[in-house]
Amino acid sequence: MPLKNFFSSTEKSLPVKIVTLDAELQFNLPWKGTGKDLLDLICRAIGLRESWYFGLQYADNKGFIAWLKMDKKVQEQNVGKESPLVFYFLAKFYPEDVSEELVQEVTQHLFFLQVKQSILNMDIYCPPEMSVLLASYAVQAKFGDYNPQKAISLSMEELLPQRVISQYQMTADMWEERIRVWYADHRGMTRDEAEMEYLKISQDLGMYGVNYFNITNKKGTQLWLGVTGLGLNIYENENKLEPKISFPWSEIRNISVDGKKFNLRPTDKGSPSFVFYSKNNRMNKLILDLCIGNHELYKKRRKPDTIEIQQMKTAAREEKARRQIEKDKLSHEKQMREEAERQKAELEQRLLQYQEEMRIANEALRRSEETAELLLEKSHVAEKETMLLTQKASEAEQECHRIRMLSARTQDEKLLLEQKSREAEQLVQRMVEEGEKRAQEAEHLKHELIKARIAEKQSKEKLNHFIQSANQSGIESYCNKSSVFSQPLFSTSLLNVPSAIHGPPPPYSQNASIMCSGSVDELGGLRTRASLDLPDLTLESTEALTMTNLNLPELSSLDLLNDTDVEQLSLEIEKERVEYLERSRHLQNQLRHLKSEMEVMKVEDSQTILDTVYNNQLKNGETKYSTLRRTRSGNTKSRVAYFEEL
Repeated sequence: MPLKNFFSSTEKSLPVKIVTLDAELQFNLPWKGTGKDLLDLICRAIGLRESWYFGLQYADNKGFIAWLKMDKKVQEQNVGKESPLVFYFLAKFYPEDVSEELVQEVTQHLFFLQVKQSILNMDIYCPPEMSVLLASYAVQAKFGDYNPQKAISLSMEELLPQRVISQYQMTADMWEERIRVWYADHRGMTRDEAEMEYLKISQDLGMYGVNYFNITNKKGTQLWLGVTGLGLNIYENENKLEPKISFPWSEIRNISVDGKKFNLRPTDKGSPSFVFYSKNNRMNKLILDLCIGNHELYKKRRKPDTIEIQQMKTAAREEKARRQIEKDKLSHEKQMREEAERQKAELEQRLLQYQEEMRIANEALRRSEETAELLLEKSHVAEKETMLLTQKASEAEQECHRIRMLSARTQDEKLLLEQKSREAEQLVQRMVEEGEKRAQEAEHLKHELIKARIAEKQSKEKLNHFIQSANQSGIESYCNKSSVFSQPLFSTSLLNVPSAIHGPPPPYSQNASIMCSGSVDELGGLRTRASLDLPDLTLESTEALTMTNLNLPELSSLDLLNDTDVEQLSLEIEKERVEYLERSRHLQNQLRHLKSEMEVMKVEDSQTILDTVYNNQLKNGETKYSTLRRTRSGNTKSRVAYFEEL
């Protein structure tokens, strides 16, 4: 083969760098690879199957933020000349209900990271008390269960929006204390459960899942267009939180773009077209792209699940059940371990008590032995004194006898001797009395010594009996509880969960991506005027579509369930609904209590326009969903007329 043909047959590749919110990936894409090829390559690498929510965002060769088109070659989309090409893997479309639609854990994790980043960047408005609650779920997802003995460092900039921090005269420790109060309540919640709770609360925020664009009506009034998964919302220029009017996708039949003019034709043929103007063609093409994608997902949600989605949901349910069993097992093992540790602490306390009692008994025994020795010494001294007094008494008697022998000599001597004899007798009497007294004391000391020895013997017997009974009790307690410590504490399968790789957050901003427009290329072969015909989505058409699909040979999710499974599923759903309502009431009470506490430390004149709007909604008892119902009231014609008068 000629050398020229050899080099020409070598396929060129396109180096690309993919940045997610927690990792960076690098690939070599074939030179003719399309956006769909690159997206599939990324999804295979991270194990993502729910790829329809995501897209690839980039800065084109003019610096505008755009989304990569799936059906065109990557190198033909004004992606710039740098190497490698940098794309940001982000959620482009949002689900209506995260708990029902997000099946895979990796999908939930990516949405959690993006919504959390949008709240911290203040692209999504979040009230202060709700920010503290969401921060506690983020801490639970990152650090696991609360442990007061384990010190963790919490960065308020990574947990709370700067707007919230600046509105209150609170130190970082005060914020951390309030977050820890909620954090302690989440004990036993896994990372996936904490992230899902974060998303459930976030999806009720007014600015969640809304892409905003600057538009004007025919009068030239500056307004905001919000493209959502449910339809199109119109907002006043200073209020992105509360829409003035809404148009659900079921009321929109046709969308067409003509330069800066955007024309929406409603399904109600008696209603006029809904017309607005954007700043440039780029923005209109980006709006059209988002409308097409959201409308397709809107229709997809209202059809029976495909076999692939059914398989994913079944696998997710089985995995959830398996993890719940392991979680219950781990919880049981933890309870057993805690009970064993509690009993161990009690035994240790009893052992210390026994040791203290033994020490006191030994001390009493030692004192009794010392007392016995002291009494023995005193008895010996008394005996010696008695012997000495006896000896002196004997000597006195001998002296008396000698004196009586000499008394016969003379009367004087007799008198003298009588006097001396009396004195000697008195002395003898005293000595005898003293001797008797000493003898009595000696006898008393002997009795005391005998009693002390008897007490010593009884103390030793009592101590020996006490030691034997304590040893027997400790051995029986240890034998009863040794089986608890022999069990494994943790299930190794629970530890095989891959850790999230935290990387630097990309320079992503929801408003930035919204304010900028799409690619300069024509979208899908559009010339100066493009149009898209959408099928009618009235209630009648949806019902007909559903009935048609039921006649297909494919099995729907209900066909795979028998009556018992349906009844069991209904009971589980009802139980979850009751538990959710109870948790919601408890959560609302806690949020109101936290809000009243924080109001005391609020900085005066620090409220933004969105804070005022939110407080008014709260005062009137309105929510995101009640506001949407109100803005959709009336027929399409009246809402179009209201839009024109704004």
